[in-house]
Amino acid sequence: MDQQTLTLGHSPDPDDAFMFYALAKDLIPMQGYRFEHILQDIQTLNERALRGELDITAVSIHAYAHVAGQYALLPSGASMGDGYGPMLVAERRWTREEILRKKIAVPGTMTSAFLALQLWLGKPAEDLDFVVVPFDGIFKAVRGGMAEVGLIIHEGQLTYRNEGMVVCEDLGAWWGRENDGLPLPLGGNVIHKRFEPAVRKVVSDVLTASIRYSLDHRAAAVRHALGFARDMGLELADQFVGMYVNHWTLDYGDRGREAIRRFLGLAFERGLIPHRQELEFVS
Repeated sequence: MDQQTLTLGHSPDPDDAFMFYALAKDLIPMQGYRFEHILQDIQTLNERALRGELDITAVSIHAYAHVAGQYALLPSGASMGDGYGPMLVAERRWTREEILRKKIAVPGTMTSAFLALQLWLGKPAEDLDFVVVPFDGIFKAVRGGMAEVGLIIHEGQLTYRNEGMVVCEDLGAWWGRENDGLPLPLGGNVIHKRFEPAVRKVVSDVLTASIRYSLDHRAAAVRHALGFARDMGLELADQFVGMYVNHWTLDYGDRGREAIRRFLGLAFERGLIPHRQELEFVS
């Protein structure tokens, strides 16, 4: 039987590589599909989702508020900060009031990290002094004087000490304290609505099976993911994968869904996104 090729966008990071190990290595039934892996940073994937370019893609939950007309959320593939998340780091510790007056290097204006930053500071983007820098250039931007504070995502949350940085605030920890212990919703996978609901369901099941396979074959999947780890050995890569591929990733569950509603609801109430977002999941 001929296979239909679907484009699958995700970040070139160990957690995404871990999730899609079984897809990349043809280790599970593909149900008549093959997947062309498109590896790009999350800000680029967010921008491509705005244009509806990819069949399936990782997006920031912040970006989902802008692409929900074209894409439906898949129930698996979530990245949730459960008591941890994006961090504000600097060469010395600044208070919230001081950070309001500093230039901040951010990894993209459509990232969930940037939306969380606006919620934490209580200011919209237009009232902040920031510069957009590729996520893997944040430390260099701070050390080089381009910015005084860096908003870090991905493995920088584990390696910042090696870069001579200290944490000013962990936005995931702050979010949990302020929101009944809910995780901070960072990223999710979406599928384009040009596919019929029955197709979306089959594809969703394949992606969920890939995540489950990796969790069931963790050692092999982590070794595969290590090839996508920047400046991390096996132990640190395994720790990072565990932070962002876990029970939340198999299914958001009621609390995960509530976390998204709360996150985007607060953003709407504070004028940070254009409309209150109704969540549409592939069932």
